[in-house]
Amino acid sequence: MKLKRYEGNPILSPNPANEWENLAVFNPAAWYDEDRKLVVMLYRAAEAHPEYKCYFGLAISTDGYHFERTSDEPTIGPSVDGFDASTIQDPRMVKMGEYYYITYAARHFPYGQFWMPKDQQHKPPECPADFPRCLRNNATSTGLLLTKDFKNFIRAGRLTDPTLDDRDAVLFPERVGGKYVMMHRPLEWVGKKYGTKHAAAWISMADDLLGFRKSKLLIKAKYDWEAGKLGINTPPIKTKHGWLTLYHAVGPDTYYRLGALLLDLENPAKVLHRTPQWIMQSEAEYEILGYYRGCVFPCGKVVIGDTLFVYYGAGDKYIGLATCKRQELLDHLLTCPA
Repeated sequence: MKLKRYEGNPILSPNPANEWENLAVFNPAAWYDEDRKLVVMLYRAAEAHPEYKCYFGLAISTDGYHFERTSDEPTIGPSVDGFDASTIQDPRMVKMGEYYYITYAARHFPYGQFWMPKDQQHKPPECPADFPRCLRNNATSTGLLLTKDFKNFIRAGRLTDPTLDDRDAVLFPERVGGKYVMMHRPLEWVGKKYGTKHAAAWISMADDLLGFRKSKLLIKAKYDWEAGKLGINTPPIKTKHGWLTLYHAVGPDTYYRLGALLLDLENPAKVLHRTPQWIMQSEAEYEILGYYRGCVFPCGKVVIGDTLFVYYGAGDKYIGLATCKRQELLDHLLTCPA
């Protein structure tokens, strides 16, 4: 079973008219607004500047295929001097009650535009020796944004340990057993102590959204196409068979490939089914010839009717769309081992 690329890909490309999104648009979050019958997309946009700051732009669609940007200005950008003052990246979002909850990767200080030619790159600034360790480390941690209307945002703070490079954080769209649930990928949690050779996906439950303190290993590299780090990509969708979500793994060729998981409804730390074969890999030109060759990286998926729409970053430059029938993916997963 494989996801099918939309023939109109890429569905969003860099916009040279706007400086904040003239280099790349990719890795989009998405949510289907049942009341308005709209797909709301919050996408990562990058500027063609040595600092490589990223912003979030907003686009909407009435059919899931064709999107229109809502403004020539970013919906939200880095803070002035907070933990996300350098850049905000890779949003994932769910809606609980009136609020959209948006998890995102963030840094304190600029780290250079590594996607530009080497002669245009620059080294990150040196941090003062007396800075706190979390600032000297300049790790990419995960933050939380809340909004009702994508005009006014609450910067709620960090969800992850500021001393770790911990991203790919995804929230469940509802509490499970009265607790919030988050999946994440701490880069440093590798080795015998953690039970995994490569960075892997972990799961945590807490009474408070800023209270995630204990995590359990969820999945680690297992198959040949999962030769390196892996992480969860999209917020899970609740089905009668379990929580359905997608994950990525880096292969021996450094290309990204996608798999699917089905997690237990009452105990999401329990994996019920996992695709032993990838369901999508980098193949199209726009996925291979971008700034990160061979990267397919979805941050959002929605269901309209019985069609699953998967929105992904292609080559760290474009936004692509892949689809399948939700029931077809579920039927396939139910034949797969844990």
